[in-house]
Amino acid sequence: MTALKGLFHFGWEQALSCLFPVVIFASLAITQVMALPFLPRYDWLLIIFLLMQVWMVRSGLETRDELKVITLFHLIGLGLELFKVHIGSWSYPGEGYSKIFGVPLYSGFMYASVASYLCQAWRRLKIKLVNWPPLLAVVPLAAAIYLNFFTHHYWVDVRFWLSVLVIIVFWKSWVSYEVDGIRYRMPLALSFVLIGFFIWIAENIATFFGAWEYPNQTVAWSLVHLGKVSSWVLLVIVSFLIVATLKQIKAKKIGA
Repeated sequence: MTALKGLFHFGWEQALSCLFPVVIFASLAITQVMALPFLPRYDWLLIIFLLMQVWMVRSGLETRDELKVITLFHLIGLGLELFKVHIGSWSYPGEGYSKIFGVPLYSGFMYASVASYLCQAWRRLKIKLVNWPPLLAVVPLAAAIYLNFFTHHYWVDVRFWLSVLVIIVFWKSWVSYEVDGIRYRMPLALSFVLIGFFIWIAENIATFFGAWEYPNQTVAWSLVHLGKVSSWVLLVIVSFLIVATLKQIKAKKIGA
């Protein structure tokens, strides 16, 4: 019974942490099957996500500090979207007043929702980092992973070597979390893979509901290639490293 109770508690905290992504998927599904009046679909999605963000802060589900982190991820995501759409990796074929260079502004919220999940899970599960490497190793690694999303189109794709570096840098690092008063821990690299895999599943759901479109999905929807998991794992690593670094800096300021 204790194990079942802990599993239920863990699932409940995860569900609360995923509230923003759930709203995104529900909105994508509803606007796909039901046309809303007055504005194109992309604009309605932007309005819905903005209202959701305001409500989460006002209701206390997210703190103002978490909002700052989420806004940063929104900008990082938009930068990546503008580049990827420009080179034809995927597209947003629908109309919208809120599109900039072919990218609807709502797309940044899909990246921001990852940050929202990380921030809320961090707080709800009382996450602690064990044997966290120094900033001089973490920051350049995160920057290199993010830059490779751009440079691999023009130069050598070094994601394999970056993955090897991640394993080396975080070999002794663990993430500790609390469920129903009991602390557990998991290798940090394993948590990256698990979150990346679940985001790949979410990506398939999102493309099914027309959030964006890969070239091979133009005629009919098809499963996103399993190889995309590696890209999501790397993006999760960047996201986690940014959130963890900001948490470390804030903790030092509070300590000072």
